[in-house]
Amino acid sequence: MSYAASTQIPMFSGFNAQMPPNEAELASQALQEETMYRFPSFDADAAVMLGLSIRKRFRASSRHVKVRGMIISIQTIAGHTLFSCTVGNLGGVEGGGDVSLDSWSCLEGMIAVVRKTGHSSYYVEKGMNAMGKTPKQLGIQGEYKINGGAFPVWLEVIEALGSETVANTEAGNPTRTRLAVQLPW
Repeated sequence: MSYAASTQIPMFSGFNAQMPPNEAELASQALQEETMYRFPSFDADAAVMLGLSIRKRFRASSRHVKVRGMIISIQTIAGHTLFSCTVGNLGGVEGGGDVSLDSWSCLEGMIAVVRKTGHSSYYVEKGMNAMGKTPKQLGIQGEYKINGGAFPVWLEVIEALGSETVANTEAGNPTRTRLAVQLPW
């Protein structure tokens, strides 16, 4: 038997699977989504509708079964709460529930990133990683949490900083949260 080139034996030619996007591509996609998803208006009623929609989608997802819980907060840029809820049981100081008290401080840290930068905490996280920078090098440290999960609500007529901030975090894993806004109306 000859080992010359044979068309009958397939040779390994690499992976056919598509490579996952890198950090720069994810940051670019997040920025594009921030630009695309604009509300014609946004008030307390819209905040409640959006918050309940996020809650409903989370409870219907497989992540609700896998993840212990989630908290959602929709605030004005000035910090006034328009909607807030916990999906799962709030734990005590010992962390005995689905959502720990630390989850709320993590969420506030993500919202602080949105207020400081005007961009989603996911975009800031992916952009920072793509540039090989640390939070300290970007001037974002202390109470700020650079994790995916908080995003600004932009209005179609406003090109300055958005008027509201929506944030959510899944208990035990705030870094995995990525939310593409789909308007329920």
